[in-house]
Amino acid sequence: MAAPDHLFNLRNNFYLGSYQAAINNSDLPNLSPDDAVERDCIVYRSYIALGSYQLVINEIDSSAATPLQAVKLLAQYLSNPHEKESTIASLKEWLADPAIGNNATLRLIAGIVFMHEEDYIEALKHTNAGGTMELHALNVQLFIKMHRSDYAERQLRVMQQIDEDHTLTQLANAWLNLAVCGSKIQEAYLIFQDFSEKYPMTGLILNGKAVCCMHMGNFDEAETLLLEALNKDAKDPETLANLVVCSLHLGKSSSRYLSQLKLAHPEHILVKRAASAEDSFERAVQSVA
Repeated sequence: MAAPDHLFNLRNNFYLGSYQAAINNSDLPNLSPDDAVERDCIVYRSYIALGSYQLVINEIDSSAATPLQAVKLLAQYLSNPHEKESTIASLKEWLADPAIGNNATLRLIAGIVFMHEEDYIEALKHTNAGGTMELHALNVQLFIKMHRSDYAERQLRVMQQIDEDHTLTQLANAWLNLAVCGSKIQEAYLIFQDFSEKYPMTGLILNGKAVCCMHMGNFDEAETLLLEALNKDAKDPETLANLVVCSLHLGKSSSRYLSQLKLAHPEHILVKRAASAEDSFERAVQSVA
């Protein structure tokens, strides 16, 4: 008989974007030392997701276990873009260390950092071997970003063989369905709908449903879902970005959402694309002036 999974609810809260719930319900008794480290990693990653980088940096000291040190490195990377080169140098140094380089959490954080850097090949060097459901799910995301849905589908099949009902397997399935589009959009919508019936509604679930609605041309419903998500977190980058797109399709002004996105997340891809388009327009105007 399998031992009970004391961290099941904690992981689920984190995977579905219930970060505060993960933090609030993390005081779990009778954890093994390994489970306690994993619990702390999830709690600190939840704080990172909420933007509390400095809290994580302050609380994880140099004597902490390797997984926690890796999480601290992620907080440092996200908190100070001007010093990310030194953070990445430290990360590469740790990955090259035979004693800790194969640690699953360290490899996961490496994948997340290099995905942020849009260096997907480097990310896959550290994540492709898998080993945990989170690493497999990150591989799916990386392959989707590389427009290789065939490889993403292979990773999804691996996850389905391990645990078809796992929250990350279902999420990865929905991500892939969205990437493939067409008839798969309805399947993705049903996955997010199932989550919304089983678990408390989060920004992640609402955005998932909204993106499906936009693909199906239901922009009014998408806007309703996105405004609900905005009420939960007024600075969430995906909510703001999706509202920009949705507003444009509805013929409404998107400038306020784009301004909020620029202020809160200046490195977001939509902000960069908007800036690039503005530059191109300015050059075109100057060339005919």
